[in-house]
Order: sequence, then C-alpha cells, then structure tokens
Amino acid sequence: VLFVIVLMFYLMTLTGNLFIIILSYLDSHLHTPMYFFLSNLSFLDLCYSTSFIPQLLVNLWGPEKTISYTGCMIQLYFSLALGTTECVLLVVMSYDRYAAVCRPLHYTVLMHPRFCHLLAVACWVSGFTNSALHSFFTFWAPLCRHRQVDHFLCEVPALLRLSCVDTRANELTLMVMSSIFVLIPLILILSSYGAIARAVLRMQSTTGLQKVFGTCGAHLMVVSLFFIPAMCIYLQPPSGNSQDQGKFIALFYTVVTPSLNPLIYTLRNRDVRGAVKRLVG
Repeated sequence: VLFVIVLMFYLMTLTGNLFIIILSYLDSHLHTPMYFFLSNLSFLDLCYSTSFIPQLLVNLWGPEKTISYTGCMIQLYFSLALGTTECVLLVVMSYDRYAAVCRPLHYTVLMHPRFCHLLAVACWVSGFTNSALHSFFTFWAPLCRHRQVDHFLCEVPALLRLSCVDTRANELTLMVMSSIFVLIPLILILSSYGAIARAVLRMQSTTGLQKVFGTCGAHLMVVSLFFIPAMCIYLQPPSGNSQDQGKFIALFYTVVTPSLNPLIYTLRNRDVRGAVKRLVG
C-alpha cells in the first residue's frame, strides 16, 4: 500500500515540477524573477525527491530493505543539501515578493537578472556547504550497534541513534546549524510578509489585492508545509524525538510537500493559466 501511495506522489512531483520548469522556459511572459526562482524551486524538488524516493520504492516493494554504507552517505548528503538549499531559496522568494509589493518602482533595479542569478547560486552553495559539515560529523561517529536504520531514509537523527559514542557534540552542531538554516530563514520570511501585509492594507485596488494574496498566499502555504515539519525533526535532540512520529513527519515533508508545491503555485495563478492557453493555442 505504501509503495503505491509513494509512487503516486512521486509521479505527481515529477509531472508537476517538470511542467513548471518547461512552461517558465517556453513562455516569455514568465521570464521574470518570480518564475526564475519558482523554476529553481521546482528543479530542487525534483532532485530532492529523486535523491531517496527510488531507493524507498525498492525497499517498500521487495523483501530486501537494504542500502550500502556508501549509498547511505550519498543519500544523506544530497537530501540534506537540497533541503537546506530550499530553506534559503524560500527566503529569497519572500524577498522577491517584498520587493514587488513594497518597492514596485525599484523592483527592476533590485531584482536585476544578474543579481537573481547570484542569489540562486548563493542558495545552492550554502545548502551543499552546510550538508558537507553535517555529513562529516555524522559519519565520523562510529556505528557500533546493529546496522538497522529505523527510518525510511538515511537522516541525521536516525543515524545518530546507531552510534555508541557520545553524540552530544553532533546534536549541538545539528541544533546550531538547524537554527541558522531553519529558524533564521523563517524569521526573515515572516518579517517580509509582515511588511507586505502592511503595504497590502494601504492598497485601494481590489485587483491588486487579489493578485498579491494569490502569489503571496501560495508562497506562505509552501513555507508552512516545509518549515513546520523540518522544525519538528531538526530543532529537538534525536533522543527526544519519537521514532514513529519522526518517520511520519519525514515522510510528509519529503514525499507529500514536493508534490503539492506545483499545485499550490499553479491552480489559482492567472499568469500560469494564461501561459498554458498561449502555449496550447
């Protein structure tokens, strides 16, 4: 049953995110900073899901539920790198919305294409650098007990439980880095939307209000779906986290959330619907 459910969500993730990437590339009306970052998010979700779901499907289908030590290292590194990159990218997307709503006359200067590309590169570099640090500390701790990872994927808290040495330094590093890449981005995003809310309340145009709520509401929904589960997993010590609860939360934000992002951004988005009509017609 889980195999079928996960496969359905994975196919939705592939289809929806590829649709956004191709549409943003083909339609010139979508060659804007917002859709540039949205394409990055879609590509990120594609890579994020593909970093572990194929292995998960193999484990769910057959009697063998194994992964090599090297495979586990690679899975941990890429899933952590892509997850961290998404945290930073969501901050950049909120800044883009802030600039569009609160600084409309300076928007083209603030979000110059060159600057947008630099922001995107910074997101990817910060994510992969942070993951390298976490992966090094996690695999430095020897696995002295049994080699059964009680989880759907190789994740830091689950792997730390297998170590027989003192992992308090690892847990402290995890808490500090998670605070930097989860709490600080969340505070910045909420600050951006606080400023947007104040600007929206001063608007006179009903059409403008609807457009702002359409794009910003979608982004806030994506932020909630990603950050709330991530905080539940990474902002508490592995020893204080229920294993079954952790597995359920991880399954949600790694399998369900990437498949919902395209739906959230496209269903009520007039720009995307217009682009589809132009492409088809």
